[in-house]
Amino acid sequence: MGLPEGERDGRLDGKVAILTGAAGGIGRAVVRRYVAEGAKVVAVDVADTVHRLGDELGDSVLPMVADVRSWEDNQAVAAAARERWGRIDVFVGNAGITDAARPLEEIPGPQLTPAFEELFGVNVLALMLGVRASLDDLIAARGSIILTGSFAGANAAGGGVLYTASKHAVLGLVRQLAYELAPDVRVNGVAPGVAPTRLRGTAALGQGASDSVLDGTRAALPLQEVPDPEAYSGVFALLASADGEAMTGSMLTADSGLSIRGIARPGGRVRRPADG
Repeated sequence: MGLPEGERDGRLDGKVAILTGAAGGIGRAVVRRYVAEGAKVVAVDVADTVHRLGDELGDSVLPMVADVRSWEDNQAVAAAARERWGRIDVFVGNAGITDAARPLEEIPGPQLTPAFEELFGVNVLALMLGVRASLDDLIAARGSIILTGSFAGANAAGGGVLYTASKHAVLGLVRQLAYELAPDVRVNGVAPGVAPTRLRGTAALGQGASDSVLDGTRAALPLQEVPDPEAYSGVFALLASADGEAMTGSMLTADSGLSIRGIARPGGRVRRPADG
Protein backbone atom coordinates (compact mmCIF):
# COMPACT_ATOMS: atom_id res chain seq x y z
CA MET A 1 0.00 0.00 0.00
CA GLY A 2 1.11 3.58 -0.62
CA LEU A 3 0.76 6.56 1.66
CA PRO A 4 -2.80 6.80 3.05
CA GLU A 5 -5.02 9.41 1.37
CA GLY A 6 -4.37 12.86 2.81
CA GLU A 7 -1.38 11.75 4.90
CA ARG A 8 2.16 13.04 4.33
CA ASP A 9 5.31 13.76 6.29
CA GLY A 10 6.66 16.54 4.07
CA ARG A 11 10.02 14.93 3.43
CA LEU A 12 9.96 16.23 -0.16
CA ASP A 13 8.82 19.75 0.73
CA GLY A 14 10.37 22.32 -1.60
CA LYS A 15 11.66 19.78 -4.09
CA VAL A 16 10.90 19.92 -7.81
CA ALA A 17 10.88 16.64 -9.70
CA ILE A 18 10.64 15.62 -13.35
CA LEU A 19 9.08 12.20 -13.83
CA THR A 20 8.71 10.45 -17.19
CA GLY A 21 6.23 7.69 -17.94
CA ALA A 22 3.80 9.44 -15.61
CA ALA A 23 0.40 8.69 -17.13
CA GLY A 24 -0.17 5.27 -15.59
CA GLY A 25 1.09 2.42 -13.48
CA ILE A 26 4.07 2.99 -11.21
CA GLY A 27 4.78 6.41 -12.72
CA ARG A 28 1.35 7.76 -11.84
CA ALA A 29 1.59 6.29 -8.34
CA VAL A 30 4.97 7.96 -7.77
CA VAL A 31 3.67 11.36 -8.95
CA ARG A 32 0.82 11.09 -6.44
CA ARG A 33 3.23 10.05 -3.66
CA TYR A 34 5.66 12.88 -4.41
CA VAL A 35 2.87 15.43 -4.29
CA ALA A 36 1.59 13.93 -1.03
CA GLU A 37 5.12 14.32 0.36
CA GLY A 38 5.25 18.00 -0.64
CA ALA A 39 7.01 17.99 -4.03
CA LYS A 40 6.12 19.77 -7.25
CA VAL A 41 6.23 17.48 -10.27
CA VAL A 42 6.56 17.89 -14.02
CA ALA A 43 4.69 14.76 -15.14
CA VAL A 44 5.79 13.65 -18.62
CA ASP A 45 4.27 11.06 -20.91
CA VAL A 46 3.74 10.42 -24.61
CA ALA A 47 0.03 9.84 -23.88
CA ASP A 48 -2.22 12.86 -23.42
CA THR A 49 -3.93 11.06 -20.52
CA VAL A 50 -1.11 12.52 -18.43
CA HIS A 51 -3.25 15.67 -18.20
CA ARG A 52 -5.56 13.80 -15.82
CA LEU A 53 -2.87 14.18 -13.16
CA GLY A 54 -3.24 17.93 -13.37
CA ASP A 55 -6.99 17.61 -12.95
CA GLU A 56 -6.49 15.34 -9.94
CA LEU A 57 -3.58 17.01 -8.17
CA GLY A 58 -3.93 20.65 -9.16
CA ASP A 59 -1.11 23.16 -9.30
CA SER A 60 1.42 20.80 -7.75
CA VAL A 61 1.68 18.99 -11.10
CA LEU A 62 2.60 20.31 -14.53
CA PRO A 63 1.56 17.64 -17.07
CA MET A 64 3.48 17.59 -20.36
CA VAL A 65 3.12 15.44 -23.46
CA ALA A 66 6.58 14.71 -24.85
CA ASP A 67 8.63 12.14 -26.72
CA VAL A 68 11.36 11.16 -24.27
CA ARG A 69 13.56 10.04 -27.19
CA SER A 70 13.78 13.67 -28.38
CA TRP A 71 16.53 15.96 -27.12
CA GLU A 72 14.38 18.98 -27.91
CA ASP A 73 11.44 17.60 -25.92
CA ASN A 74 13.68 16.86 -22.93
CA GLN A 75 15.04 20.40 -23.11
CA ALA A 76 11.49 21.74 -23.17
CA VAL A 77 10.55 19.69 -20.10
CA ALA A 78 13.55 20.96 -18.13
CA ALA A 79 12.85 24.53 -19.22
CA ALA A 80 9.23 24.20 -18.10
CA ALA A 81 10.33 23.06 -14.64
CA ARG A 82 12.66 26.04 -14.33
CA GLU A 83 10.05 28.49 -15.57
CA ARG A 84 7.33 27.21 -13.24
CA TRP A 85 9.32 26.48 -10.08
CA GLY A 86 12.85 27.77 -10.63
CA ARG A 87 14.79 24.59 -9.99
CA ILE A 88 15.10 20.83 -10.56
CA ASP A 89 15.99 18.61 -7.61
CA VAL A 90 14.97 15.16 -8.79
CA PHE A 91 14.87 13.42 -12.16
CA VAL A 92 12.95 10.14 -12.33
CA GLY A 93 13.44 8.27 -15.61
CA ASN A 94 10.52 5.88 -15.56
CA ALA A 95 9.27 5.71 -19.16
CA GLY A 96 9.65 2.29 -20.73
CA ILE A 97 8.21 -0.10 -23.28
CA THR A 98 8.22 -3.88 -23.54
CA ASP A 99 9.01 -6.46 -26.21
CA ALA A 100 6.26 -8.78 -24.88
CA ALA A 101 8.96 -11.36 -24.03
CA ARG A 102 9.81 -11.93 -27.71
CA PRO A 103 12.78 -14.32 -28.09
CA LEU A 104 15.50 -13.50 -30.60
CA GLU A 105 14.66 -16.40 -32.90
CA GLU A 106 11.10 -15.09 -33.28
CA ILE A 107 12.22 -11.62 -34.42
CA PRO A 108 12.66 -11.54 -38.21
CA GLY A 109 16.07 -10.22 -39.17
CA PRO A 110 14.77 -7.12 -41.01
CA GLN A 111 12.78 -6.11 -37.91
CA LEU A 112 15.60 -6.47 -35.43
CA THR A 113 17.36 -3.15 -36.05
CA PRO A 114 14.24 -0.95 -35.96
CA ALA A 115 12.94 -2.84 -32.92
CA PHE A 116 16.27 -2.38 -31.13
CA GLU A 117 16.37 1.32 -31.94
CA GLU A 118 12.79 1.85 -30.80
CA LEU A 119 13.03 -0.07 -27.52
CA PHE A 120 16.51 1.12 -26.56
CA GLY A 121 15.49 4.63 -27.57
CA VAL A 122 12.80 4.67 -24.89
CA ASN A 123 14.36 2.41 -22.25
CA VAL A 124 17.98 3.61 -22.38
CA LEU A 125 18.68 6.64 -24.59
CA ALA A 126 15.74 8.61 -23.16
CA LEU A 127 17.19 8.26 -19.67
CA MET A 128 20.48 9.79 -20.78
CA LEU A 129 18.72 12.59 -22.64
CA GLY A 130 16.51 13.42 -19.67
CA VAL A 131 19.42 13.44 -17.24
CA ARG A 132 21.55 15.56 -19.56
CA ALA A 133 18.80 18.14 -20.07
CA SER A 134 18.39 18.57 -16.30
CA LEU A 135 22.00 18.02 -15.28
CA ASP A 136 23.13 21.57 -14.52
CA ASP A 137 20.12 22.08 -12.26
CA LEU A 138 20.60 18.75 -10.53
CA ILE A 139 24.25 19.55 -9.80
CA ALA A 140 23.34 22.99 -8.46
CA ALA A 141 20.69 21.46 -6.21
CA ARG A 142 22.90 18.52 -5.15
CA GLY A 143 19.94 16.51 -6.30
CA SER A 144 18.95 12.95 -7.05
CA ILE A 145 18.45 10.81 -10.14
CA ILE A 146 16.27 7.71 -9.98
CA LEU A 147 15.99 5.31 -12.93
CA THR A 148 13.41 2.55 -13.18
CA GLY A 149 15.06 -0.80 -13.76
CA SER A 150 13.45 -4.21 -13.58
CA PHE A 151 13.76 -7.76 -12.32
CA ALA A 152 14.94 -8.29 -15.91
CA GLY A 153 17.93 -6.05 -15.23
CA ALA A 154 19.68 -8.83 -13.32
CA ASN A 155 17.88 -11.98 -14.43
CA ALA A 156 16.81 -13.84 -17.55
CA ALA A 157 13.17 -14.55 -18.44
CA GLY A 158 11.87 -11.21 -17.17
CA GLY A 159 11.25 -10.17 -20.76
CA GLY A 160 12.51 -10.90 -24.24
CA VAL A 161 16.03 -10.39 -25.56
CA LEU A 162 15.58 -6.66 -26.27
CA TYR A 163 13.82 -5.77 -23.02
CA THR A 164 16.20 -7.78 -20.86
CA ALA A 165 19.25 -6.26 -22.53
CA SER A 166 17.81 -2.75 -22.11
CA LYS A 167 17.18 -3.22 -18.39
CA HIS A 168 20.68 -4.60 -17.88
CA ALA A 169 21.83 -1.37 -19.54
CA VAL A 170 19.83 0.68 -17.03
CA LEU A 171 21.79 -0.94 -14.20
CA GLY A 172 24.99 0.09 -15.96
CA LEU A 173 23.71 3.64 -16.30
CA VAL A 174 22.94 3.84 -12.59
CA ARG A 175 26.42 2.71 -11.66
CA GLN A 176 28.31 4.81 -14.20
CA LEU A 177 26.33 7.99 -13.58
CA ALA A 178 26.67 7.53 -9.82
CA TYR A 179 30.43 7.47 -10.30
CA GLU A 180 30.55 10.38 -12.73
CA LEU A 181 28.30 12.66 -10.71
CA ALA A 182 29.58 11.94 -7.20
CA PRO A 183 29.62 13.77 -4.85
CA ASP A 184 27.17 16.30 -6.28
CA VAL A 185 24.27 14.12 -7.45
CA ARG A 186 23.07 10.79 -6.09
CA VAL A 187 22.03 8.22 -8.71
CA ASN A 188 20.01 5.13 -7.84
CA GLY A 189 17.44 2.83 -9.38
CA VAL A 190 14.39 0.80 -8.48
CA ALA A 191 13.94 -2.69 -9.93
CA PRO A 192 10.26 -3.69 -9.71
CA GLY A 193 9.05 -7.21 -10.33
CA VAL A 194 5.42 -7.07 -11.42
CA ALA A 195 2.67 -4.49 -11.07
CA PRO A 196 -0.86 -4.47 -12.49
CA THR A 197 -0.51 -2.10 -15.40
CA ARG A 198 -0.51 -2.11 -19.19
CA LEU A 199 2.81 -1.66 -20.96
CA ARG A 200 3.19 -0.27 -24.45
CA GLY A 201 4.76 -2.76 -26.82
CA THR A 202 7.33 -2.26 -29.58
CA ALA A 203 5.63 -0.94 -32.72
CA ALA A 204 8.41 -2.27 -34.95
CA LEU A 205 7.36 -5.75 -33.82
CA GLY A 206 3.69 -5.01 -34.41
CA GLN A 207 2.93 -4.91 -30.69
CA GLY A 208 0.31 -2.87 -28.90
CA ALA A 209 -0.20 -2.42 -25.17
CA SER A 210 -0.47 -5.58 -23.07
CA ASP A 211 -1.12 -6.53 -19.47
CA SER A 212 2.08 -6.84 -17.49
CA VAL A 213 0.70 -9.51 -15.13
CA LEU A 214 0.38 -12.97 -16.65
CA ASP A 215 -1.96 -15.69 -15.46
CA GLY A 216 -0.44 -17.57 -12.54
CA THR A 217 1.87 -14.70 -11.50
CA ARG A 218 0.41 -14.36 -8.01
CA ALA A 219 1.00 -18.01 -7.20
CA ALA A 220 4.58 -17.84 -8.48
CA LEU A 221 5.61 -15.00 -6.16
CA PRO A 222 7.06 -15.80 -2.74
CA LEU A 223 4.94 -13.04 -1.19
CA GLN A 224 1.85 -14.49 -2.94
CA GLU A 225 0.47 -11.08 -3.90
CA VAL A 226 0.77 -8.84 -6.97
CA PRO A 227 1.48 -5.40 -5.50
CA ASP A 228 -0.51 -2.36 -6.54
CA PRO A 229 1.57 0.34 -8.27
CA GLU A 230 1.30 2.42 -5.09
CA ALA A 231 3.33 -0.21 -3.25
CA TYR A 232 6.45 0.94 -5.12
CA SER A 233 5.99 4.66 -4.54
CA GLY A 234 7.63 4.71 -1.11
CA VAL A 235 10.91 3.39 -2.52
CA PHE A 236 11.01 6.26 -5.02
CA ALA A 237 10.19 8.73 -2.24
CA LEU A 238 12.98 7.34 -0.08
CA LEU A 239 15.59 7.76 -2.82
CA ALA A 240 14.47 11.34 -3.55
CA SER A 241 14.61 12.38 0.11
CA ALA A 242 17.23 12.97 2.80
CA ASP A 243 16.41 9.49 4.10
CA GLY A 244 18.36 8.13 1.13
CA GLU A 245 21.32 10.46 1.43
CA ALA A 246 23.80 7.64 2.09
CA MET A 247 22.82 5.81 -1.09
CA THR A 248 24.23 6.16 -4.57
CA GLY A 249 24.92 3.59 -7.27
CA SER A 250 22.30 1.24 -5.82
CA MET A 251 19.53 -0.62 -7.62
CA LEU A 252 16.87 -1.36 -5.03
CA THR A 253 15.05 -4.62 -5.73
CA ALA A 254 11.29 -4.55 -5.16
CA ASP A 255 10.19 -7.77 -6.85
CA SER A 256 7.98 -9.53 -4.27
CA GLY A 257 10.78 -12.03 -3.78
CA LEU A 258 10.84 -13.16 -7.41
CA SER A 259 14.64 -13.27 -7.52
CA ILE A 260 14.81 -15.67 -4.55
CA ARG A 261 11.96 -17.93 -5.69
CA GLY A 262 12.57 -21.60 -4.97
CA ILE A 263 12.27 -24.54 -7.35
CA ALA A 264 10.10 -26.79 -5.20
CA ARG A 265 7.84 -23.93 -4.15
CA PRO A 266 8.06 -20.13 -4.49
CA GLY A 267 8.60 -19.55 -0.76
CA GLY A 268 9.54 -21.84 2.10
CA ARG A 269 6.22 -21.41 3.90
CA VAL A 270 3.99 -21.31 0.81
CA ARG A 271 1.62 -24.24 0.85
CA ARG A 272 1.29 -26.20 -2.37
CA PRO A 273 -2.11 -27.57 -3.44
CA ALA A 274 -0.78 -31.09 -2.84
CA ASP A 275 0.08 -30.19 0.75
CA GLY A 276 -3.63 -29.99 1.62
